[in-house]
Amino acid sequence: MRFRAGAFLPLSHSIQARVTLTVATVSVLVAAVFVAGLCVLVRHRIEGEIFKETRRAATEWLALMERGRVPPPTPTARVPLIQLVDSRGSVTMAGPVGGDRPLSMVRPTEEDRFLDVTECAASERCIMLTAGRVPSSLATDLWDSEPHFIYAGTDQPPALRGHRLELLIGTGGALLAALWTWTTWRATGRVLRPINAIRERMSEITASDLSMRVPQPPGRDEIAQLARTANQTLGRLEAAVARQREFAAVVSHELKSPLSGLRTGLEEALLYPQIDAREAIATSLPAADRMQQIIDELLSFARLRNTPSAAEPVDLGALVYAEAAARTTGVAVYARTEPGLRVLGNRVQLASIVTNLLVNAQRHAKNRVDVTAERAGTQALVVVLDDGEGIPEKDRERIFEPFVRLEPGRRLDPGGSGLGLALCQAIAAAHDGSLCVEDSPHGARFVLRLPLLTD
Repeated sequence: MRFRAGAFLPLSHSIQARVTLTVATVSVLVAAVFVAGLCVLVRHRIEGEIFKETRRAATEWLALMERGRVPPPTPTARVPLIQLVDSRGSVTMAGPVGGDRPLSMVRPTEEDRFLDVTECAASERCIMLTAGRVPSSLATDLWDSEPHFIYAGTDQPPALRGHRLELLIGTGGALLAALWTWTTWRATGRVLRPINAIRERMSEITASDLSMRVPQPPGRDEIAQLARTANQTLGRLEAAVARQREFAAVVSHELKSPLSGLRTGLEEALLYPQIDAREAIATSLPAADRMQQIIDELLSFARLRNTPSAAEPVDLGALVYAEAAARTTGVAVYARTEPGLRVLGNRVQLASIVTNLLVNAQRHAKNRVDVTAERAGTQALVVVLDDGEGIPEKDRERIFEPFVRLEPGRRLDPGGSGLGLALCQAIAAAHDGSLCVEDSPHGARFVLRLPLLTD
């Protein structure tokens, strides 16, 4: 079995071949049972009809016999052979084509006066007949108690001779099984054709080009759903790789500046002996600290995505109140929390979200920062609101991307890395929650939603 992609697939591994072989086996078994049953049924039906006619002819002639008189037989087109035979095997009376030799040597008894038999001579035709015994009372009156027998028969139909019937029906059954098998092979091939097309296209997709999509057949069946799911997965994979490449480019850009400053300071210390080495090292330390901060936050970001954290019940209201109380410098923070807000999560990571949001709000606030923790249905709601300039609606999604920093943020915190909010949103997602910026009359309103722990 050859695929268009040029690869060979052994028949033992082919779904089409295995399904066809299974169907062929079942069809042969079903056809064999059907043929055997049909042969028995047809033979029994034909023989039953013939023996019904021969028995009627024998009984009608027997009924016409009376004391002192035996009328001549009246053969019919369906029962042309009819005889009266004595106990010695001599034909005493016969129809026009009955012949002078007895049709059979079968001798019915008084208990079973009629027998249906098929007689086949070695070199002659087969005859289907009914053998009937003349009642003893009538034989006594007519032939001094000598037993006499009536034979009424006809030639066996050609279809019943030998195994012609079985051969004919068997041939039909074999053709039916072959047609069934061929239809299965074609239908299975047609069903698997879209899968082969999907496989061929998938083999062409590489990491360097994820824009290709598999062909999607029409309809809503399983194969169409498979193709649709594969295309959706490829789309997500392409977007993920694009984000990965963009992330790598941004990381390289963010690390390039402090690394260049560090290298410049060290090279100046080597090229110009008059420069004090301790002063050069001290000047280079901020660049090293900047690199260390970026690397630490990148490690935290990667660790959060790849390593599951230990979870425990956390009183979110108490945690928010404690973090707000710890903000003793800068703009005043006012907290209002609701008791009994228990969530399942990592206490350190949840505290880092609240701390980052409070630090960010204090940086941009003018006079105050309000933080609340309350129940909202089946979720815990933490809101951090400042009275600063706020965030433009077009930038409310961008600020959660790694290394994205708006102009006010760069001005108020020149040494920031731009990973804080991205890390907070990733932590919220890891806890089956969400973090976003919502509308507010003034300032920026960050909203953290986490599922409540149910008892």
